[in-house]
Amino acid sequence: MDKLYRESVHFTDFHVAPMCSPSRGQLMTGVDALRNGCTAVCQGRSMVREDIPMLSNYFEKAGYSTGIFGKWHMGDSYPYRPQDRGFQEVLSFRAWGLPSLASNWKNSTLNQNGTGDEYTDPVLAHNGTDIAYQGYSGDIFFTEAMKYMTKCQENKKPFFVYLPDNLAHAPYRVPSKYSEPYEKIGVWNGVKVPAEYYGMIANIDENLGRLDAFLSKHGMNENTILLFLSDNGTGSAEAAEIYNGGMRGMKADLWDGGHRVPFFFRWPGAEIQHSRDVTELTEAQDIAPTLLELCGIKVDDTHPMDGVSLVPLLRGEPWSYGDRTLPIQYQISGARWVAAAVPFKKWRLLEGDHLYNVAKDPHQDSNVADQFPDILKTMSAYYESWHQVAHAEFEKIRYIHLGHPGIPQVILYASDWQGDYCDNPTRLEAGSARGAWDVEVESNGVYRVELSRWPFEAGKSLREGVKGLSDQRGARPIASATLNIADVSKTSKTLAGQTLAIFEVSLKSGKTRLETIFGDDKCDPLCGAFYVRVTQLPE
Repeated sequence: MDKLYRESVHFTDFHVAPMCSPSRGQLMTGVDALRNGCTAVCQGRSMVREDIPMLSNYFEKAGYSTGIFGKWHMGDSYPYRPQDRGFQEVLSFRAWGLPSLASNWKNSTLNQNGTGDEYTDPVLAHNGTDIAYQGYSGDIFFTEAMKYMTKCQENKKPFFVYLPDNLAHAPYRVPSKYSEPYEKIGVWNGVKVPAEYYGMIANIDENLGRLDAFLSKHGMNENTILLFLSDNGTGSAEAAEIYNGGMRGMKADLWDGGHRVPFFFRWPGAEIQHSRDVTELTEAQDIAPTLLELCGIKVDDTHPMDGVSLVPLLRGEPWSYGDRTLPIQYQISGARWVAAAVPFKKWRLLEGDHLYNVAKDPHQDSNVADQFPDILKTMSAYYESWHQVAHAEFEKIRYIHLGHPGIPQVILYASDWQGDYCDNPTRLEAGSARGAWDVEVESNGVYRVELSRWPFEAGKSLREGVKGLSDQRGARPIASATLNIADVSKTSKTLAGQTLAIFEVSLKSGKTRLETIFGDDKCDPLCGAFYVRVTQLPE
């Protein structure tokens, strides 16, 4: 990282969202999270609207080979998967991480019983098929990305590679050779050193070095644009206490520690002034228009971007956006000032009434809203105007599609439903959450709808617990299942040992909502089906 820093243009006031999915949506579209619809990590808010093109769409259309190797977290059902959004080669996993609710059961913390290493020998989704891989996940993603780039070079194809490593993200698991140097430190200024977390960063650093050496060895370095950035502030409270760049806060916070991150840009073969700081206020939305301009690809005028090109800054030329205001808003609500921050020059306005001057107060300790009423008024007015427009787009419904030609089967995951928070093993084990999915039926027909309490590949019955009937953790007395979709409502009894509740329904094309309910022997609701498989049957 230090080497890359020395060779790069470094943006020192660069911002993302305080949480991963919104940052990724902004990065890939150039559009504010509130406008593109991807404002949170679950509860139906991790999907970018399907009508907004992504960088992968632009580069695929321009003739590039496109590949993702790592974390996606912007939807796991058609048409929101990476292979539906312009990526020709996909090696990823579902939802937020390898042990997430939507991930393959082998990767689950529950399946590992809390003793396994979810990041070693994982099951990954390769072009839509779950495949077991050998090794540590961080190493796998870099290795496979480099294999892909080699193949592109052999085929004389330009490439767009998105390599969003799954590190450093909880649960913190890393081979001991990376964590041991930090374990030996023990305590630093009264804080226990998070050895596994820092070990993950050491693994990222090592793989970044492998990538850099690979590009040089294969003669790709000069004409490959390399970007390095993070999707939010640190996820470790201990790490934030030990060193946090002088900032307050961490992941999910509205202070700068939640959303101001490193951003390095390197392109050795271009006329770019490297090895220097750029101090202007910039954001993740700027990356898309910047890359497209540098590669001569025209932006779709029907979907204007909120980001602006950084090319003049890269070249050391005058830039006309020095006075810009960058509203940041994430989370489920979308309501005025909820989880919202507004950077403007060196000012930060948080949730409408907390104003900070980070030039004088980088740790954001002093609220100076009363001392600068004119600044407060100007920034508030900008946000209000922005929110009125952005929120109208936030309310546009994003539908999961059923019955699309060539895609007869779709799996729905509780991490993408609208309803109770439910995207991790703890919530899966609790077995009490409920929700529903907005769906669009593309074609008339008969559909088989399979409801499951556990991942389909687990082969577990509806009533059993995490480790079977003998282990009551997660066991639920499921005795009935209900499916509500369009004008269809069906309920059936379920028996001990039954793994799925299966319905067949005739559906007409159109937009509707799919809801499931698992009930007890009196049909009183217990939870929703956390996994639903919908298959259009042949005529």
